[in-house]
Amino acid sequence: MKIKKCEMDFDQVMKLPRPDHKKPKKPSRILSLVMRTAAIPDLRSVKFSYTKKNMDKAGKGPYLILMNHSSFLDLEIASKIMFPKRYNIVCTSDGFVGKEGLMRNLGCIPTQKFVSDISLITDMRYAIGTNKTSVLMYPEASYSFDGTATPLPRRMGVLFKALRAPVLMITTYGSFARDPLYNNLQKRKVKVTAQLECLLSEEEVKSKSVEEIDEILDKAFSFDYFTWQKENQVKIDEPFRADGLHRILYKCACCQEEGKMEGKGTTLTCHACGKTWELDEYGHLVGECFSHIPDWYAWERECVRREIEDGTYSLDTDVDIGIIVDFKSLYMVGSGHLTHGEDGFVLDGCDGRLHYTQTPKENYSLYSDYFWYEIGDVICIGKKDILYYCFPKKKDVVAKTRIAAEELFKRERDKRSKT
Repeated sequence: MKIKKCEMDFDQVMKLPRPDHKKPKKPSRILSLVMRTAAIPDLRSVKFSYTKKNMDKAGKGPYLILMNHSSFLDLEIASKIMFPKRYNIVCTSDGFVGKEGLMRNLGCIPTQKFVSDISLITDMRYAIGTNKTSVLMYPEASYSFDGTATPLPRRMGVLFKALRAPVLMITTYGSFARDPLYNNLQKRKVKVTAQLECLLSEEEVKSKSVEEIDEILDKAFSFDYFTWQKENQVKIDEPFRADGLHRILYKCACCQEEGKMEGKGTTLTCHACGKTWELDEYGHLVGECFSHIPDWYAWERECVRREIEDGTYSLDTDVDIGIIVDFKSLYMVGSGHLTHGEDGFVLDGCDGRLHYTQTPKENYSLYSDYFWYEIGDVICIGKKDILYYCFPKKKDVVAKTRIAAEELFKRERDKRSKT
């Protein structure tokens, strides 16, 4: 999938009018049918099936539908499970670029990942209360990097109570294994299943506390797909299964060098110390230090946390800069420089005309992605009316930067809780 983009001078981009806010449309029945039909080949290829749990307490809807986020197949899975019921979809605003009309008629509601957006709550209430349509959202906001849940926003129970709708959960199994984000969009032959469950009835949403709801949500989003693959003996024998693995395992567990790792074929190699790991057919690393990928990723998080604590963490890289201010294009405005440290992000570029800062407390996580719209690895920062898409020239910094943003936010949150 690609995105419409063009080159434009920074000052011209800043003068472009911002789009007016529009209320969610009821999804077109015809387009919903088209989407459902278009999904059939992919779902057949993965032999998709699903089960239901606790649906006797769900009622007739409309619902708030939550789903874990592993790959694009998730949307096709939802279209199969929920058909013929119509539902709006909360999606990232960059998905609207170049195709706003189509996306709105599909029922999509644009928002920015990890950016505070009060209007989103209003839009979701309008869809459920006025349009009488369900709303599908991915609370994680981004695809999982390491096959475990990404951080969820706190106090989601407040949103649930505002919407006053039964809460359904779609959990997929095999979607991550088929198409992990780091693997350069290469599909594996994996059977995919899902479970549709009613997490909370309308009455339970009313009666339970925000803290109880958050606890239920945390439990629903507790998963580890590499463990799932091993326990269920899901065999992945594609010869490219380790391609791009260095995007998440960027730091050698043996010599601790960064940016020297390479995942290629079935092997992960450190070009600093020469150590190698074989990624076997069941997602298990054969080599020293770590055999479980999420454990390695968790160790990297601990390393970043220590760097923050001792004041040595920093990101310092040249970047190419794209800007989104409307739904017409990604505007490439030139090059710049991005830094990240204990005070947050600083982006400078466009011959000194662009200067943007973002503090750690503004975002609980970071919108970062690999091979974003087939352009390159990306770090996205910004506010509701403008987003800066930074394509780092420095190798393999995306995962570490997301981890650091999350850990810096936690540190700021802990400071506030003590005052």
